[in-house]
Amino acid sequence: MKASITIEDQTIANVDTSLSILESLEKNDVKVEFQCRDGYCGACRCKLIDGEVSYFRDTIAFVGEGEVLTCSATPASDITIEV
Repeated sequence: MKASITIEDQTIANVDTSLSILESLEKNDVKVEFQCRDGYCGACRCKLIDGEVSYFRDTIAFVGEGEVLTCSATPASDITIEV
């Protein structure tokens, strides 16, 4: 499955949904904050404006309503996020 990620004023089309959102952003030279890459620290937390995500690992970091950890989630549809 392919999806798109919109962040700030940039849209990345045809994202491989087997990669984490963080990996997809990095692959396209989009700089976002991160530290642990395992869902523990929460440094990669972004606001999910539109769309749906799936988590492929359990996370320990707090994830509030309307937020997503980019290191532990993949797009389940086209998404729009805000850092």
